[in-house]
Amino acid sequence: MERPAAPHSPAEPTAGGVGVRITVNSPEQMRELGLRLAKLVRAGDLVMLNGELGAGKTTLTRGLGEGLGVRGAVTSPTFVIARVHPSLGEGPPLVHVDAYRLGGGLDEMEDLDLDVSLSDSVIVVEWGEGKVEELTDDRLQVVIHRAVGDTTDEVRHVTLTGLGERWATADLSGLSALSA
Repeated sequence: MERPAAPHSPAEPTAGGVGVRITVNSPEQMRELGLRLAKLVRAGDLVMLNGELGAGKTTLTRGLGEGLGVRGAVTSPTFVIARVHPSLGEGPPLVHVDAYRLGGGLDEMEDLDLDVSLSDSVIVVEWGEGKVEELTDDRLQVVIHRAVGDTTDEVRHVTLTGLGERWATADLSGLSALSA
């Protein structure tokens, strides 16, 4: 039987923000983490996802999209760079970006008009570190660590760090209550 996911520690201050560390034991729990995250995010939020290939970034985003009630299957935007998933209800649309193939800095991202979309959307950028931080001082950084090499280990260690005024009072500890 799978152990339930648990935080390494409750919401705690980190360098420049407030964060939580969570152990995720399966793709289903990663999706559930996305569902829980959907309850916290709102239009104007930037979520930056970083982690090795196969770490679960798109699985997390799939759960987030499901929780936000957006249209369309959330799949990796690797070859199209960005996908917009309009809301099917009252919530914000989800803009899902894969910045892996893009060089550096916001200049190269400018054609995506993320700054225009930010105010009314939730923007999730995979591989965005060093590329989109200039969009806003308020962002949620999500780092997913997994065992590398020849392994079937599905355990992931997820660190979520809220930066800026928007996330200063956000209660990230509720994200850690994943089911077994």
